[in-house]
Amino acid sequence: MASKVRTEKVAAVEDVKSRVATTSTAVVTEYRGLTVTQIQELRRQLRAAGADYKVFKNTLVRRAIDGTGVEPLAAFLEGPTAIAFVSGDVSAVAKALRDFAKGAPALKVKGGVLNGQALSDRDLVALADLPSREVLLARLAGLIASPLTTMAGLLKAVPQSLAYGLAALIDQRGGAPAGPAAETETPAGVEEAAPAAGDDAGAEALATPEAPVAEDGTDSAEADIAEGAPAE
Repeated sequence: MASKVRTEKVAAVEDVKSRVATTSTAVVTEYRGLTVTQIQELRRQLRAAGADYKVFKNTLVRRAIDGTGVEPLAAFLEGPTAIAFVSGDVSAVAKALRDFAKGAPALKVKGGVLNGQALSDRDLVALADLPSREVLLARLAGLIASPLTTMAGLLKAVPQSLAYGLAALIDQRGGAPAGPAAETETPAGVEEAAPAAGDDAGAEALATPEAPVAEDGTDSAEADIAEGAPAE
């Protein structure tokens, strides 16, 4: 008989150790006053939320969690204890426990541990009030997408705003020029002098006269200078 009890204790300790090895998040409850049917229903709801719920003896749990990441659970191991080992979203598990306790006040949520940090009963109430992981991810995705949508709208509006701006500038300047290049306007009171027919001779007279060229090919200016220069 003693050997059988010892074997059961060893199996229970190993069971807790195996659960602790796969998760560092757990919630401790006191189930005193719950019926077997209620415990079974609670276990089913917690399994759907991502937790495995089981009744353990406190002494065996203390032995199993000693030196592990969930050792802070030892502070809550008083009275009839059942532990929810969480493999999913801890806020969803806290919410399931809170909702179940509304119809079964005998269930008491005592505390827990999250990634090695102790959680009080108030911490678990706060976690239960949080939106689910899926809702938080959806909100985060919306926050990320919102600036991108705004930026796309701004980029789309830039060409249209630029066109409106150019049109307003053209209207302010008196409209677009008639042709590819605007003609130069003549100042008021000044008439353009157009050469009359037969003025070719006058135009030629205004040209610089060419100096006569001497017979030896030297122009007259150079000859005068040569004649007036003293002989060496």
